[in-house]
Amino acid sequence: MLPSESGPWQEMLATFASTVGDAGYELIVTPTFEDVSVFTRIGESTDVVRKEMYDFVDKGGRHVALRPEVTASVARAFIQHRPVTPWKAWYAGSNFRFERPQAGRFREFHQVGIEAFGTADPDLDVEVVTLGWDFFARLGIDGVDLLVNSLGDATCRPAYRQKLLDYLLARRGDLCEEHRGRVEENPLRVLDCKREACRVQTAGAPLQVDNLCDECAAHFERVTAGLTALSVPYRVEAHLVRGLDYYTRTTFEYAGTTLEASQNALGGGGRYDGLVQAMGGPPTPAVGFAIGVERTLLAIGASGAAPRSRARLHAFVVDFAGGGAARDITRELRQAGFKVDRAFDGRSPRAQFKAADRSGARFALVVGPDEAEASQVAVKDLSGGGQRLVGRAELLETLRSMLDASPGASPPGYNRAP
Repeated sequence: MLPSESGPWQEMLATFASTVGDAGYELIVTPTFEDVSVFTRIGESTDVVRKEMYDFVDKGGRHVALRPEVTASVARAFIQHRPVTPWKAWYAGSNFRFERPQAGRFREFHQVGIEAFGTADPDLDVEVVTLGWDFFARLGIDGVDLLVNSLGDATCRPAYRQKLLDYLLARRGDLCEEHRGRVEENPLRVLDCKREACRVQTAGAPLQVDNLCDECAAHFERVTAGLTALSVPYRVEAHLVRGLDYYTRTTFEYAGTTLEASQNALGGGGRYDGLVQAMGGPPTPAVGFAIGVERTLLAIGASGAAPRSRARLHAFVVDFAGGGAARDITRELRQAGFKVDRAFDGRSPRAQFKAADRSGARFALVVGPDEAEASQVAVKDLSGGGQRLVGRAELLETLRSMLDASPGASPPGYNRAP
């Protein structure tokens, strides 16, 4: 990701931080690698742990792993530091999985996400799901489908698991090659298989959403009713499982309708009420989601959304009178809240004006020998609006008034005091 390409990336991260920060979530930064046991808790039967996780023994003889996902790291931090609940955190960072690179997914990929610990209230599920939906809306992505499901809990899932396993074992020979030999490990994984053989055989399979205990059914009903009340469109997808074993009750996924079906998962999450206890902490309900940065950028482009690029410069200082004025003016204006740049190395006036045009600045602030001697600056409108001479002492207020008179030339807050 080069600087010239990073505008949409920056805008997306800023939009996410604003969206979830306004709801009380605070930034957490977890290590890039941790003890391997932190991540094996996400499911020994999952491909993430079995095939994709980068793990190694370091020089101190410790078995560690590069972070394949962030939830387990946040749960470990929760256990270690025991914050007051409800505890709401957001993150942004890179993860690592050894898998086949594809559109919007690399072996080092980036995610943003939120995690909330300490309450089993289904309204928190609604809040979490809605924040992800609002994030995509703020980015201007129209083509997003929200899929929701319930995976039950320790009360109702074991009986359902056996019912599903019996169904699949009777059709074992017709499943795809991978699940034919592993169906006993995690029969729920077969429901999520995208291969045609498994899709055909699971079309009539029993579903968890039809086999929920009373408490799980009431929880899911409250979640779907909440989404309806908030006008968040969703579809119940009874085959939705997600790729990690720690999910209980609510699960959900955001799918980009403008992307190919095999690569349309923008993000998702759910409730994981047993993870903290499985990692050695106290029983703690929790819910969260993760959203892929690269995949979301693809969806922005495919849907025709136009995220704002980086805020352009207000001014570029062109100084061919020794460089001292450029040094002083850029410092003065930056302290006053303006976005300002300059050239270096004593470049020619022509070269400096070319640099000013490339920068996207609205104004060039020109200081030649005559202006330097008179303690003046020529303010040149680079959009073709002419130029005017102003005294150095009046430059700040003059530039501010010229930007105020130019709609769209400056974002709000540019003239705030340092």
